[in-house]
Amino acid sequence: MPNGESSSRLYRPKLISALAEGYDWRQFRADAASGLTVAILALPLSMAIAVASGVSPERGLYSAIIGGFIVSAMGGSRFQIGGPAGAFIVLVSITGARFGLEGLILAVLLSGVMLCLAGALRIGSLVRHVPHVVTVGFTAGIAAIILVSQISDLLGLEHLANEPAELVPKLVGLASHIRDANLIALLIGAGVIATVMVLKRLYPAAPGMLFAIVAATLAIQGLHLPAETVMARFGELPHGLPAPRLDLPSLDLLVAVLPSALAFTVLGAIESLLSAKVADRMTGRVHRSNMELVAQGVANLGAGLFGGLPVTGTIARTAANIRAGARTPVSGILHSAYLLLFLVAAAPLAGLIPLAALAGVLVVVAINMVEWSDLRTLLRNWRAAFVLLATFGFTIRVDLMAGIVAGCLLSFLLAPRGLGSRSPSPD
Repeated sequence: MPNGESSSRLYRPKLISALAEGYDWRQFRADAASGLTVAILALPLSMAIAVASGVSPERGLYSAIIGGFIVSAMGGSRFQIGGPAGAFIVLVSITGARFGLEGLILAVLLSGVMLCLAGALRIGSLVRHVPHVVTVGFTAGIAAIILVSQISDLLGLEHLANEPAELVPKLVGLASHIRDANLIALLIGAGVIATVMVLKRLYPAAPGMLFAIVAATLAIQGLHLPAETVMARFGELPHGLPAPRLDLPSLDLLVAVLPSALAFTVLGAIESLLSAKVADRMTGRVHRSNMELVAQGVANLGAGLFGGLPVTGTIARTAANIRAGARTPVSGILHSAYLLLFLVAAAPLAGLIPLAALAGVLVVVAINMVEWSDLRTLLRNWRAAFVLLATFGFTIRVDLMAGIVAGCLLSFLLAPRGLGSRSPSPD
């Protein structure tokens, strides 16, 4: 299988290459069908990621629409689907809590600049050297944090005051409010989790997340059950995209958000290029890593201008795009168009979705993020186990960057063999 080295320095978008090869009506039909399939998957997921990140759900859709369009139009992978990813939930929520929405959007914009520079400096080919054991460890750490972050909505604990951001204090705080749990919300969340997992096993091609969300919403509205909805917390979603906006930040805020922007950049580069590697393995194609980083940078600039979240390549959606029969990046462009159509024509319907249902979707995402087979294999080797557990521990107790740095240093010192590559997890 080609490793991408020979094409990592090319700066030609795959869309141009694909169209230059010839594009006909049959390919368009395949791309239109696969784009619709991915949009059905991205719709509930984008909103759930936004809510879990502490912002209103439409901001997740802005990222999927604007960022997804740019990633497909400019990217170095023929099949990559861009948008908000579960791996960013922790970083986005912390950044928003510290610096507010203005600081969060500024961090997204700065990350876009950094990613463009990384691509221009040809750093894309270096990402493959992140040890596999480190990515497994920090992905498991992110999954654990996401899982804990959804307990509040799963239990129907509305707006807990001063809920701690750290994992252990958060668990202690949630335990003290367990008597206030809403049984209806818990049943909704558990029902969504069960529905998605059963459908995935029995009918892998079925849009399980969307089906579960629709069923939960119909149950809540039809039976008038007491559960908090998207509209109750965030109000009605807007009927379209906002006007692009760029405010001149203060120097103090600019300096303050730089570490968050750097974290967005590192995680975005790793996730997007590893997602592109997954697409390569599934199709036999070779992505252009540095072009992909530049596209991810422009996508984050675009998402930031429209008030969206960080954008990266999304593994589950990219894999779904390939399985649905995508031929060219036109599929990803159409996926963004479908999402925009929903936002314009059916935004009020999203306000009826119970938050417990979105929490259930993210619990499934967190479970799927963990690379269980690799985890079991790595834990059998004491060196790999030490690196993995250290990465996991630093990720959940300090932050993501600390986990990556600690894992890479320990991996270098212990030099476990056969751990230099990675099979990334679903977003």
